[in-house]
Amino acid sequence: MLLDNETHTQLVTLRQDLHRHPEISGHEQATSDRIATFLENHAPDELHRNLGGYGVAAVYKGKVPGPGVLIRCELDALPIEELNTAPYRSTIAGKGHLCGHDGHMTMVAGLAALLQRSRPAIGRVILLFQPAEETGAGAKAVIEDPAFAALKPDYAFALHNLPGMPLHHVGLKSGPFNCASQGLWITLTGKTSHASNPEDGQSPALAMCDLIKAFTLLPQDHDFKGEFALVTIVHARLGEEAFGIAPGFAKLMVTLRSETDQIMQLLQEKSRHLIEQISKDHQLETAFGYDDIFAASTNDPDASEQLLQVFEAEEIKHHPMTSPMRWSEDFGQFGQICKSAMFTLGSGLSQPQLHNPDFDFPDELIETGCRIFHRVIRNILGPSN
Repeated sequence: MLLDNETHTQLVTLRQDLHRHPEISGHEQATSDRIATFLENHAPDELHRNLGGYGVAAVYKGKVPGPGVLIRCELDALPIEELNTAPYRSTIAGKGHLCGHDGHMTMVAGLAALLQRSRPAIGRVILLFQPAEETGAGAKAVIEDPAFAALKPDYAFALHNLPGMPLHHVGLKSGPFNCASQGLWITLTGKTSHASNPEDGQSPALAMCDLIKAFTLLPQDHDFKGEFALVTIVHARLGEEAFGIAPGFAKLMVTLRSETDQIMQLLQEKSRHLIEQISKDHQLETAFGYDDIFAASTNDPDASEQLLQVFEAEEIKHHPMTSPMRWSEDFGQFGQICKSAMFTLGSGLSQPQLHNPDFDFPDELIETGCRIFHRVIRNILGPSN
């Protein structure tokens, strides 16, 4: 075992404490404080606070200059009511660590305990606890923070636990790893009237129906040339809940998803054309915009090979991936400034899916995550003794 019993117990306690006190994207102040306190007790050479919001980074330096290796995890929880009955279940109504970010943080915190005892031989390790991953805003905000310039790494690594994969098994592929996604909202404004005289108003009902049909069929457009593109209708609202009112307003929300940023750009162009054409056909005022913007996450070949060597050395069962994960990750932003790679770590075949109200990160994964990250650090930067 890489972690001694006392350290492992401390980390389980930390994980369950983080689980009790979830905070959603952009509001992770208390979580940031808990992490900073833990890191301060493990003697980093540098501790940076408030990166891109409430981000925290601990730096452990080798004896001589060399590459920088960043290990990234996420601070934020989800606005979902937890249904677990564990004694450490969420104490905050309507919020829960139901994606496993509490476990990811704990693994990276475990590296601080290991690095306190044995620094790398060369270079430096940056342990980054990133805010606002769930909204896609956090990684970009951290990278654009002026204070991050001094921390810019040569390599960046991250993981995400994956229900449905056997416990402790890993998944990895070079190239596209997480899909790009964007949330598109559209409003259609006509004119309200009495339901007995709908001809006196201008209802957006038919326009909304046309949009729903058009977006449903959009991925079949021949311009995508067989590339993966997905449009999901996630919300539709027409008028008010009143039998006496013919509607004058509608709102539609869809999620656009693709394996590459190039196909995402084409999805945006096609979407804009649909909105403009349909609103013109029905003579309605239209507005639209984007939220929760995630670039595609692409694994660098060299960084991916570093992870493959670790899996082999640690005798961890590896499942080669043939296609990217459909869900999105803002970790892809780090791939624009350094060699980066993310992998999945199985959290059990019977584990509830991510973002489910009964999800709970398995504490037995803490050791596995620490082993993988610690080995990749040693492989690149060397042991100090």
